[in-house]
Amino acid sequence: MTKAPLTLYLAAPRGFCAGVDRAIKIVEMAIEKWGAPVYVRHEIVHNKFVVDGLRDKGAIFVEELDECPTDRPVIFSAHGVPKSVPNAAEARKMVYVDATCPLVSKVHIEAQRHADAGLQMIMIGHEGHPETVGTMGQLPEGEVLLVETVEDVAKVTPRDPQKLAFVTQTTLSVDDTIDIVAALNARFPAIVGPHKEDICYATTNRQEAVKAMAPKCDAILVVGAPNSSNSRRLVEVGARAGCNYAQLVQRAKDIDWRALDGITSMGITAGASAPEVLINEVIDAFKDRYDVTVELVETAVENVEFKVPRVLRETA
Repeated sequence: MTKAPLTLYLAAPRGFCAGVDRAIKIVEMAIEKWGAPVYVRHEIVHNKFVVDGLRDKGAIFVEELDECPTDRPVIFSAHGVPKSVPNAAEARKMVYVDATCPLVSKVHIEAQRHADAGLQMIMIGHEGHPETVGTMGQLPEGEVLLVETVEDVAKVTPRDPQKLAFVTQTTLSVDDTIDIVAALNARFPAIVGPHKEDICYATTNRQEAVKAMAPKCDAILVVGAPNSSNSRRLVEVGARAGCNYAQLVQRAKDIDWRALDGITSMGITAGASAPEVLINEVIDAFKDRYDVTVELVETAVENVEFKVPRVLRETA
């Protein structure tokens, strides 16, 4: 049977970012240095395939520090943790390695700097997301007010409207955040923003590639996990940019082929914590069913690399 032709647009950049790459490397190097098991507080990155692979190598994933024994190393996830977590690890005399993405750490430092200058913080982020919890936990309770939407800006009640600064989660929708920042500036003209935007380069780049690709595509699939904020934002960006069908899939087996019946063009991208092996798996699934022509839609070239902590670069 002749396969129907399909133009497959492949977004670039896509998949792993430097912070995710570094976090995974930290777990692998920790196992190499200290042997298994090594404990990891929260999923190191939001991807089941990656987490399962590290579990097979000897990582044990827990949600809270008190689930870890004191005689084994513990790693804090790429999303960052409240200050109380390393403090508790030190109190228990634990060996710990912080795999917080350096771009998230930059937001933590920024929040602390503003607080030291006497400013109350407003954080634009998603309630309950580990990164938001970690950033808000850099300062005492009540010092960081959370807003998720433009509507929230009208409801927020700061101590002093003249003494405010804002930070954002690094994985938000660029377009949504612009609207929320505009609302903050309109309501609090004295509010201080970041020198350079907090939304990270990888989130921005992946959203730009999807915007460029979406008008050409009958459908877009984003390879990523349901609990991955940046992956879910890519689905929203694709839909807004003019693609009628944009969906998140974790693996090729999750593709709804009936929904794709009759398509002639397909876009594929992946969130920052999705490995290339899963992207290739999805591409291969299309090649099994269609006569595929692959076209790259490249909007940026990334060459960022973050060093792992010194404790892991030193030999035992």
